[in-house]
Formats: sequence, C-alpha cells, structure tokens
Amino acid sequence: MTALVIAEPHGDIVADATLATITAAAKLGGPVHVLVMGSQAAADATAQVAGVEKVLHAGDDAYAHQLAENVAPLIAGLAENYDAVLAPSTTTGKNVLPRAAALLDVMQISDIISVEGPKTFTRPIYAGNAIATVESSDPKLVITVRTTAFDKAEATGGSASVEAASGAGDAGLSSFVKLDAVESDRPELTSAGIIVSGGRALKDGPTFEQYITPLADKLGAAIGASRAAVDAGYVPNDYQVGQTGKIVAPDLYIAIGISGAIQHLAGMKDSKTIVAINKDPDAPIFQVADIGLVADLFNAVPELTEKL
Repeated sequence: MTALVIAEPHGDIVADATLATITAAAKLGGPVHVLVMGSQAAADATAQVAGVEKVLHAGDDAYAHQLAENVAPLIAGLAENYDAVLAPSTTTGKNVLPRAAALLDVMQISDIISVEGPKTFTRPIYAGNAIATVESSDPKLVITVRTTAFDKAEATGGSASVEAASGAGDAGLSSFVKLDAVESDRPELTSAGIIVSGGRALKDGPTFEQYITPLADKLGAAIGASRAAVDAGYVPNDYQVGQTGKIVAPDLYIAIGISGAIQHLAGMKDSKTIVAINKDPDAPIFQVADIGLVADLFNAVPELTEKL
C-alpha cells in the first residue's frame, strides 16, 4: 500500500507534525512518498528523512501558502497513483484534506491515533472519552493523523529522490494576503516537552503574563491556555489547548487555574505527567492530574517559581 504524506514545512525545515505523519504512513506497510509545497530547500530536507522513498515537490507559487482551493485539486490528481493520502491533523490538514476527499468521492478518516491494519484504525470520539475502531471500505484512504500519538521519524538518514509535481495551479478562488503569527523563542506548543497553561482564573492578560511567563521561563516551557482564557483575550488564539485548539502530549503539562472542561481535557490528557493547581478541590482537572495542588494560584505559583 503506497502512501502519500502531505508535508507542512516550517520554512525550509521539516515540521515535527510531518515527521509523525510519516511514521503513521509507514505503518501501512508500503512505500512512503511525501508531497512538499514551497521551497526547494524544504523538499531537499524532506528527502533526508528516514523511511521516505520519494519526495514530490510542487514549486508553483500557487501552492506556496497551501491555500486549500489550490492544493486540494493537486492532491486529488496525485492520489490516482496512491492507495492512501495522509496529512497531520492540524489547522492546514483539517482545511485541505476534506476537500481532497470530496474530490475523490471517499470518506475521510479523521484524527487517527493508531494503525491496526491496512484499512483499520483507531480514533478518539466524544472529546476523547471513547476510542472507536474504524475500517474503511473505500478504494483509497484519506486520513488525518493525530501527531502526538506517533513517534517522529528521524529527520536524517534517508536518501529519497526529489521529483517535480504539478497541478492545475491557481484556481482563482482565493488569494494569500498576509500571515499573522506570534513570533516566539519558546518551543512550538505541539512539540514542546513541557507546557505551562493558564486559565480564566488568571483574571486578565497582564496577570497571565505576570504569573505564567516566569514559571515557563524557569522550565524552558511553551505557554498554553484554556479556551476561556483565549476567549477572554488574555492571550492569542495560538496558545489555545483543547479540542478546538491544539492537541498536545508533552512530558510535563502544568495546568494553572484551569477547571478542566471536557473541551480542554481532550487536548492535553495524553500528557505523560499532568500537574494541576486550582483552589477548587472538585475541579474536573484533578480527575486526570497525576499531581494536584489545591491552593490559590496567586500564592502557589510565585512560590513554585521561586523554588525552581
């Protein structure tokens, strides 16, 4: 079963989400090819990933920003030569792949967390409270991958060939205007080993900064937030962890002032170690926490930061 992975380059490097998706594709048991849109350098870097047999490089400017209206027809055209198409279950993957599945007239299998057979997978449902085993009867598989559930492929050690790929180009339905992204020296949220997250209990943006940032700095951690904190304007949308935000599984997740709504738990309960600080002893977050501290965060967090 030959698989095509849709890459999401970070500039000229291979994103961790793509490396995890390559691992998932390899579990299908056949050759793994990767479609890279954007720079030639990104394609060359992808060719070095262990386990990749071939890299298809779509260098047309129409694909540089991965606009779904342009990319979906490209994927659908290339899919004729593949048994499966996989992409990370990220904002881009969720935007592009359902359109490609519709063009191919197949059902997408979303957010898989394991490969049980050539056409059998598991995926979380009901905000992660149940795991469904699904089997596809379609002739081609279109799959998004929960990247935190798979190890990352080695970024070096491969020697794949790089070939040019082309499609219809600009569909004329959308255009790239600009990218507003939060620039940070911190680790990227979905690949960080340690995450410190704050909730609505932090009251406002300056207070969030005052209490969460020093602790994250001490730990070299990424900063996350609950949806309530994001909706209240404490931090940008990029910080949101949860079912409608980013799915994370760090080695250490520290939840501060987060009650533990099901939407948030769905995005972080696979973390290796969960530490919760909340003054409400009945907060749902304590049901998934490995270590729980019932305390006022405004006293506990500065003390914790000072002692690190």
